Amino acid sequence: MLKAYELKMPQAVYGGEDAIGRLTDILRRAGAGRVALFTDRGIEGAGLLALVQEAVEAAGAEYYVLRDLPAEPTYSQVQALIDSFKAGGADMIVACGGGSVLDAAKLASVLVTDAYGVKELLDDPARAKKCVPTVLIPTTAGTGAEVTPNAIVAVPERELKVGIVNPNMVADHVILDARLIKGLPRSLAAATGVDALAHCIECFTGNKANPFSDLYALEGLDLILNNIERACDDPDAMEEKNRMQIAAYYGGLAITASGTTAVHALSYPLGGKYHIAHGVSNAILLAPVMRFNAPACRERLAVVYDRCCHDPEKTCRTPEEKSGWVLRRLEGIVAHLNIPTSLKEFNVPAGDLEGLVEAGMQVQRLLVNNPRIVTADDARAIYQQVL
Repeated sequence: MLKAYELKMPQAVYGGEDAIGRLTDILRRAGAGRVALFTDRGIEGAGLLALVQEAVEAAGAEYYVLRDLPAEPTYSQVQALIDSFKAGGADMIVACGGGSVLDAAKLASVLVTDAYGVKELLDDPARAKKCVPTVLIPTTAGTGAEVTPNAIVAVPERELKVGIVNPNMVADHVILDARLIKGLPRSLAAATGVDALAHCIECFTGNKANPFSDLYALEGLDLILNNIERACDDPDAMEEKNRMQIAAYYGGLAITASGTTAVHALSYPLGGKYHIAHGVSNAILLAPVMRFNAPACRERLAVVYDRCCHDPEKTCRTPEEKSGWVLRRLEGIVAHLNIPTSLKEFNVPAGDLEGLVEAGMQVQRLLVNNPRIVTADDARAIYQQVL
C-alpha cells in the first residue's frame, strides 16, 4: 500500500436522467464556437450520436464529426485522425464512444502542436500539454477511459499495446448517460464489463493500492459483482446498466489513483499481435492471474468478499475461504457471459508462447504493481493455461 498518493479527476461529472442534456450548458458556459465530435461509424450508425448532436446544436455551436477510427487502433491510425482534427480546428472536443474513441480524443486534446505526435509521446509522455478542453461520453460500461489520464494504442512493430499516461489528458467534463449503453450487444457489454471488473480487482490488490483507489475500487467491485450479469442479459435492465456505468467510472478513478497489474500487462500482447478485443483479453487472463496472485493478497480478497457478498447466510469464515469465493465468482461471471477463456478460439498457435512471454514481460509499468513478482517462467505458466 502506498504511503503517499494523489488523485486527479475531471472538473465535473454529470449522470442520471437526461445527462446528455447537460452538454448544451457545458458548451454555452465555455463559449464554444466550433466543436470536434469524435466517434466511430458503429456509434453513429446506431443513432447514439444523434443525442449528442442535438445537444451541440442547442448550444448554437458549429461542429464536425471525426468518425474514421478502427477498433483497437494503431498509433499511426490515431495520428491520422488527429491530423484531420488539427486541420478542422476546434475550441472544444466532445467524444462519444468506447475506449479507443475516448483515448483518441484525449490524445488530440494535447496534440494541437506540430512539435510532436503520438509516436513521440510513446517515448516521452510527459511532454504532452492540454490545449483543447474535452467532454467525454462513454458508450460502454467498462473501459473507464472517460476518467483516466491514459491512452492505449497498438504498436505493430512491437506487437504490443502501449499506454501513454499524462495527467493533462484527464477529461474536463464527463457525462454518464445509461441510454447510450442500452442497445449495446451482449458480447460487447460483457467484454467491457469484465474490463471494468479487472480494473477494480487489480487496483484493489495491487502494490500501489491506497485509500483513494480503495474507495472507488471496492465500491466498483460491489456494483459489478452484483449487477453485471443482469445488465448484460436484459436489454431493459436500466437500473443495472446505470450501476455498471458508474462502476466503470469508479474503475477508471481507481486506475488513476493506483494502476492495474499483471492481468492487463499480459493481455497487451494479445491485443497488439492478435487484435483480440481488450476486454476479452483481460477476461481470458483474469482468473489465471488472480489465482497466481492469491497467495500474496488473500487478506485483500477477503475484504472483497466481506463487502460484495450479500448472501444473508455468508458461510465463508477464513481468508482462504473468502478469497476462494471471490476467485470462483470471477470465473463464474466470465463463464455466464460466454466470454472465451482460451486462445485456441483465436487460433493463437502454441508455438507463439515465447513471443507472448517476451512481449508481456516488457510491460514493467504494470508488472511492478502486481502483488506477486512475475518472472518470465511465471508468465509462461500463465499463458500456457490459456493456450
